[in-house]
Amino acid sequence: MSVVLKLSRSNRIYRSSEPVEGKIVTNLPSSISHQGIRLTVNGAVNMQVRGGTAGVIESLYGVIKPICIMNKNVEVRSSGKLGSGTTEIPFSVLLKQQGENSSERFYETFHGANISIQYLITVGIMRGYMHKSLSTTMEFIIESEKVNLLEAPISPEVVVFYITQDTQKHPLLPELLSGGFRVTGKISTQCALTEPLNGELIVEASAVPIRSIDIHLLRVESILTGEKYITETSLIQSTQIADGDVCRAMTIPIYVILPRLLTCPTNLAGPFSIEFQVSIVITFQSDLSKLYPKSDPRTPRLWLAMETLPLRLVRAK
Repeated sequence: MSVVLKLSRSNRIYRSSEPVEGKIVTNLPSSISHQGIRLTVNGAVNMQVRGGTAGVIESLYGVIKPICIMNKNVEVRSSGKLGSGTTEIPFSVLLKQQGENSSERFYETFHGANISIQYLITVGIMRGYMHKSLSTTMEFIIESEKVNLLEAPISPEVVVFYITQDTQKHPLLPELLSGGFRVTGKISTQCALTEPLNGELIVEASAVPIRSIDIHLLRVESILTGEKYITETSLIQSTQIADGDVCRAMTIPIYVILPRLLTCPTNLAGPFSIEFQVSIVITFQSDLSKLYPKSDPRTPRLWLAMETLPLRLVRAK
């Protein structure tokens, strides 16, 4: 005895002005009576403040009251019977009524460390007090309305960067301080979500052999608690663009595909904000690194040199 939801789109991506359509599929060994089949569609911004990233007072807030985006209940069928075997029941739910001006409230789907923007559709088959109700839940994905999207192509806003011992705020290996190193390049600081993050990098000099060059994608989540913002930066994705001691003066391309559910358009919403950064990390060969095999790649170390830049993500037509 089972019930499943099948949405009309395999990618489960919708916009707030579009109806969410699909089928409720039941598979029953024998016919059953029910007191109604209902759909519930919920959308909310869920936030939490973890003690490790906040002070004693801020950590008392714990889970912040969610921001409700939508909550809609629809009766698909009134009381009746469902036959044995497989039964398919079509449904269609309008997320936003025609003419309703609430497009700004439909934030894009996002799964973060402290902030989660999620849209769920739940079907419930009520069977009375003597029998357990049947239900199932599925997440669908909301993206920005087409009328609110920027025209493609998006200006990449390329930024030129350089990394030397003088640009680092933490001490480096003595050999690097005496012999020096220099890495230059350029990278996009504005990027469309459906396009790769592009750039290039050149190792001009390094007194210590290089072990790896990585591009880190970071999310910066801020939540308003009381009268102040609690901000946490966490690593989303790490992409290695070079392995081993690369040739000097050779152009190394930067090409990073953005993960869909872990990113969204840069969002400054008031009660919360979701921003992003890109970090170029140079790891040098050192026996000291073997003592910290599981260290956070964002933590300053003697054998790490890095440059972190703000990254604005947008959605384009």
